[in-house]
Amino acid sequence: MCGRYELVDGQRIFIRFRVTNKVPPIPDNAGIRPTQQVFVVQTDYVLSFMKWGLIPSWAKDPQIGSKMINARAEGIESKPSFKKPLRFQRCIIPASAFFEWKGNPGAKVKYRIARKVGDLFGFAGLYDNWRDLSGDEITTCTIVTTQPNEVVAPIHNRMPVILLLEDEERWLDPDLTEPEAIVSLLRPYPAELLKTSRT
Repeated sequence: MCGRYELVDGQRIFIRFRVTNKVPPIPDNAGIRPTQQVFVVQTDYVLSFMKWGLIPSWAKDPQIGSKMINARAEGIESKPSFKKPLRFQRCIIPASAFFEWKGNPGAKVKYRIARKVGDLFGFAGLYDNWRDLSGDEITTCTIVTTQPNEVVAPIHNRMPVILLLEDEERWLDPDLTEPEAIVSLLRPYPAELLKTSRT
């Protein structure tokens, strides 16, 4: 899974992800957690705020979002909560690193996982819009996860899908709606491009 990540030197988002709109300055956050508001890049490279933890549009209880911070890539195209967002509501969630823990309860070691060159990268994300009974709308998102690569596997049995730079434009392309083609982008990030460190 992916339950913590960081975004530092966030002003780089504007160049790295070719952001087309204006937003307030982005503060550093070295411990982004589920249910927090996070920065998200949408179609046309618009930067938005969304709550981390997807609430499907049809959900009756918004508390479901706290259980849907991640979406498993395997079979994602057929899961009720994700099959529509997969086709029509994809996003990129910028990050500078993510964190995983290894070990027994009470003796877990925290690892920071980042690109070797230190650049920002983008998680494959999905989003949805939910309305309460009064008509107020909330937009929420989830991070897609997949099997770990050789770097992450000794630490955890899942890892977030980090999109290859050349795949980001396709991921955000609203004309790409064929599930098989979309799912082909959901693969482990090349191990040789990542590094880990204990924190």
